[in-house]
Formats: sequence, structure tokens, C-alpha cells
Amino acid sequence: MLDKVVIANRGEIALRILRACRELGIKTVAVHSEADRDLKHVRLADESVCIGPPPSDQSYLNIPAIISAAEVTDSVAIHPGYGFLSENADFAERVEDSGFIFIGPSSESIRTMGDKVEAIRTMNEAAVPCVPGSDGPLTDDPDTNQKLAADIGYPINIKAAGGGGGRGMRVVHSEATLLNSIALTKQEAGANFGNDMVYMEKFLETPRHVEIQVLSDGQGNAIHLGERDCSMQRRHQKVVEEAPAPGITPRMRKRIGQRCVDACIKMNYRGAGTFEFLFQDGEFYFIEMNTRVQVEHPVTEMITGVDIIKEQLYIAAGEKLRYKQSDIDIKGHAIECRINAEDAKSFMPSPGKIDRYHAPGGPGVRVDTHIYGGYTVPPYYDSMIGKLITYGADRDVAIARMQGALSEIDITGIKTNIELHRDILADSAFQAGGTNIHYLEKKLGL
Repeated sequence: MLDKVVIANRGEIALRILRACRELGIKTVAVHSEADRDLKHVRLADESVCIGPPPSDQSYLNIPAIISAAEVTDSVAIHPGYGFLSENADFAERVEDSGFIFIGPSSESIRTMGDKVEAIRTMNEAAVPCVPGSDGPLTDDPDTNQKLAADIGYPINIKAAGGGGGRGMRVVHSEATLLNSIALTKQEAGANFGNDMVYMEKFLETPRHVEIQVLSDGQGNAIHLGERDCSMQRRHQKVVEEAPAPGITPRMRKRIGQRCVDACIKMNYRGAGTFEFLFQDGEFYFIEMNTRVQVEHPVTEMITGVDIIKEQLYIAAGEKLRYKQSDIDIKGHAIECRINAEDAKSFMPSPGKIDRYHAPGGPGVRVDTHIYGGYTVPPYYDSMIGKLITYGADRDVAIARMQGALSEIDITGIKTNIELHRDILADSAFQAGGTNIHYLEKKLGL
């Protein structure tokens, strides 16, 4: 097992990684910005190193500072968590070139999946179903692009090859706006991602967002851990997630899960990963692969009993996958609400000091958070301050427990989106299950 790991992240995921390391007897090094000296995982880690001022580009995105922290503490590996540098192929490459273990896939895998055009090409080769589209970058020939769009059928989506998280895409409803939309998307892609390559896909009008969690050891072994539904979104950002996805049958799960497993083996993929799909009319359409642990990984852990962070650590240590697909038994239902420091109506961030914090409890309730009474939420980072997860024997029990937990949780001193979550959990369409990715925005009038 790994001797000492640098946790190159902050907040709840840093604390989550620290806890997994402790269970495995791994020493931890917390790197932090000047604004994060009082984070809980910084206080609990075996060692800590300040890597820069509060702004992310001077601290959590500062590759030389993070690698230097690993060097001065005699660490053997670096865990990037999610966000920040977790899907940065150059970072993974520099970590390994410096003699450390990157707890994640190879830089080659990250680079391939980070390029959406190359990712789609790879998935097509692995027989993973993709959204009908250009199957490659668009050329500068207007006639070719117009014919391609007509063949696919409007509406279509123009997407940046280097985009993600809802950025770098534009929906086109008719030929009249096609060429201008392609030009604008290329311009924005070049400015935002340093890569102006764009491609074309069929725009699915009422899809759900369903994703498959995988684990692969890079030694020819891979499994899937079932699916999650992440359709409750606002501006392409997930708000509520659940597992398993309502309406997905065991047969459908087995079919799409095996395709993802086969793709991992074909790619020689290493670590945890997530295949994200649009799901409409009973069909799955691949959109991207996240080459890291996901924010919503706890709901999968709750229904499978598999600790995904610990499995990342085992795989990074060179061990073969400890599970076979036959070992995975999906039981019950789990729901996760992302708790953000923001106004529940305007969604404006609400940094500041937390005067009082009371965590909910009871059977089937899990809270992943780094906050505490007296903690000051800084204005420099993402507004998520925790995740509230409930588990039940079925979906109705999980919903009831989440409603109870949302009524118990108490955070004062800052604004949070807890009110929004209470509204979502009481919504009849959510309770019925199977809402599409546009439902929440329409509900909120966005």
C-alpha cells in the first residue's frame, strides 16, 4: 500500500480522501492556500504545506508548488480529487515524470477523454452508443456542414471539442443560423479552451442524464457499479443525484454497463471513471467520460457497499481490482443533495462565517462536509459546502429520509440552497421519478 499521499484538493472531497487513507494506514499531506488554513482536513492531516495565496491559479492550480510539496514531505503519490487539476493531462504527466504516482488514469487516457471528438471516436470503436453526429471535427466547408446538419436532423448541437460542464455548446434549430453558430462556437472555444475544434451532434430535446460508474485496474480487469441519475440540473450543473436511476431495468443496466467495462479494458483504463450518457426513449447516448472521482460518488457507494476512494488507492498502489462483476449487488436506493453557500432564489454565492451548524442524523443519513460552527466560507472557490446523502430500502424511503434530513439540517450566518432542495424533494414530478434535464430550469423559470 502507498506510504504517504498528498491530497491536492480542498473542502469535503479532501476530507473524504483523508478518511479513506486513514482506514488504510496511509499518511496524509494536506496542501492548502492561505485562505484554507482552518479547513478540517488540514488540521487532521499528518502534515500540511501552504502552497500559495487564496486564488486558485496561485495555489490549487499551481503544479510546481504541489509537486514541490510532495518532494519536501517524501510522499509517494498525489490524489487530485475532483475539479482543479483532476482532469489535467499535463499535471498527471508531470506528477509521474517527477517520480510520483498519480492517483487516477494515465495522462494519455485523460487527454483522449478530454478531447470530446477523440472520446467519441474511441467510444464508437468500443461499441459504446453515441449521439448521432459528425463523428469528427467540422471542416470550414459550409456546404458540407449544411448537408451534415440536414442528414442528422434539426435541432442540432454545435459543441467544442475541448469543452465540458455545459460550456462551449450552442443549439441550432434551423439552417438559417447554422453557419453563424458554428463560427461563434469556434471563436468561443478558441478563447476559452485554447482549441477551436468543434463538432456536431443531434440535440435530444427531453433526455435524462444517466451515468455509469466504473473501476478498472489497467491490468485487464474492470467492473461497473451501476448507474446514477443526475437529471435534476440548473445551467448544466447537477443539483440532486440518485442511484439507481428510476426506470432503468437490470437488463438495460447490464447491457450498457458491459459496454463501458469493455471500453475500459480496450483503453487500458486505470482507476475510477464515469461514462456520462443522455438517455431518451429507452436508448443511451454517450456524451463524455469523466476521468476522476465524481462529486456524486456517495450514492453509488451506498447502494453497492464499495468504497470508491479506497479502490482508487488500491489500484494506484498497483493491486489488481479486488472485485469481480458478480460481487456487485445493487441494493436499495440513495439520494444526494448538493448543499451550496448561495441564495436559494438568485443563486448568488454567499461566502462568510457560519455561526451555527447542526448536522442531521438518523438511520440511512450520511453527511459529507468540511464545515463547522465558526468556519468562514471563503469567496475564492466553488460554493458547494457539503453533500447530504440518504439511503433506504427503496426510493420512497430514501426520499422520506432526505425530507427529514433537510428539515433537521441547520446552517446560519450564510445563505444556502437548502430551501431549494426541500422544494425539489416535495415536487410531485421528482417523487414520480424520471424527470428530464430541463425540468428544474423550467420549474424555476430560468
